[in-house]
Amino acid sequence: MIKNYNNISGLLLVNKPSGVTSFKVTHKIRKILNVRKAGHCGTLDPSATGLLLVLIGKATRLQGSFMKKDKIYTSSFLMGITTDTGDLDGNIISKSSILDVDIEKIAEAVETFRGEILQIPPMYSALKRNGKKLYELARRGIEVERKPRKVTIKQFNILSYKHDILNVKVFCSSGTYIRTLAKDLGDLLGCGATVKTLRRDVIGVFDVKNALSFDDLESLGKIMEKLTPYEKLLELAK
Repeated sequence: MIKNYNNISGLLLVNKPSGVTSFKVTHKIRKILNVRKAGHCGTLDPSATGLLLVLIGKATRLQGSFMKKDKIYTSSFLMGITTDTGDLDGNIISKSSILDVDIEKIAEAVETFRGEILQIPPMYSALKRNGKKLYELARRGIEVERKPRKVTIKQFNILSYKHDILNVKVFCSSGTYIRTLAKDLGDLLGCGATVKTLRRDVIGVFDVKNALSFDDLESLGKIMEKLTPYEKLLELAK
């Protein structure tokens, strides 16, 4: 364990596994490095996987810059199902037939989501209202009004559609909720949809292919080998 925490500043890429919270990843890094400051750049849902950027030490000052970077996700949507959370962690609200939902109809609907669109953030999200995270309110059965927000869908590509599973890749601006994208697509098709799997592949210039695994965070050597120094981040944050 490192004692001189003031000397450690930089960025780590972590491939978050399903079932682990973004907070737990950050806490693990903070503990093994014995640093006071560490923070991630954008929460991934516990069931989601993929790229998490964790800033350490004075690099946490750059959090706002990296939070704004565009992102690429790979996701599978379960068609014909809606849940209260927008993914399979939630309770099923409705089930609908998808017999008349074919790839042509889906492709036509997907076209309407490309470019600048409005999204209403889900209640089950880390956004805050009066100091309380929305998901904390949602778990207590409280729903509050959320204003639509502008996001940009730069690419929304269908990878495959088989049975009731639609596999997609989405290149989008910061602030985009893939769970909301799935819900809105399902609503437009009249059958409903919810996220089955979600992986974040890219944030800005950073790719999950270069990330540490969660198990790698047990190794101080691997962490220090993969740490991007603060000086380099100053250029990347622009």
